[in-house]
Amino acid sequence: MTPDELLTKKDLERFKTELFELLKPMVEGGRLVQQKWLRSKDVRDMLGVSHGTLMNFRISGALKFKKVGGIFFYAADDIQKMLSNPEKKSPNRKG
Repeated sequence: MTPDELLTKKDLERFKTELFELLKPMVEGGRLVQQKWLRSKDVRDMLGVSHGTLMNFRISGALKFKKVGGIFFYAADDIQKMLSNPEKKSPNRKG
């Protein structure tokens, strides 16, 4: 090994500082910035619903979406609203 291949504690501390500086713009108010758009699998996992239920949400208009090619995208804000209001999670539920 040559001396320029050795890592010192100081090198690692400098790397950590540089990494935090790069990540700082991605952090907002102490939380990582949330993705604006989510794919179907992510939404199904978050809501704990099946593929068919998610499709019913789209068809009934309970959940807005955008389709790009063959991929459905959902606004993260809409999913958050649905999670914070569980009564609306199942739009066909009676009573």
